[in-house]
Amino acid sequence: MPYKDNEKRREYHREYKRMQRAGNSQTPCQTLLPLPFKLKTARDILSLLEEQVNAVREDREAGTLEKARCIGYLAGYALKAVEVADLEARVISLESVLKERRKMA
Repeated sequence: MPYKDNEKRREYHREYKRMQRAGNSQTPCQTLLPLPFKLKTARDILSLLEEQVNAVREDREAGTLEKARCIGYLAGYALKAVEVADLEARVISLESVLKERRKMA
């Protein structure tokens, strides 16, 4: 059972059923993203992760340990996104240098 507290479980289930009847396919705990939101680059992912870390830090219901685990998990992905963004920038600069060399030859 995801909730030890029966009252929280009932509240979640009640909200979930309301959303189902309304035709919404999300659960009450999912973060709503704007519809035109698309991840195209590593920078987009970094901005999304930044928003989510801030949302976790501002959550008053989550405990310290729960926040720490979530932020640690997100930080791992942020580190990978930073590495990819750096590689992306290096590849772009290398491509521009190669284009210049081809023009000169």
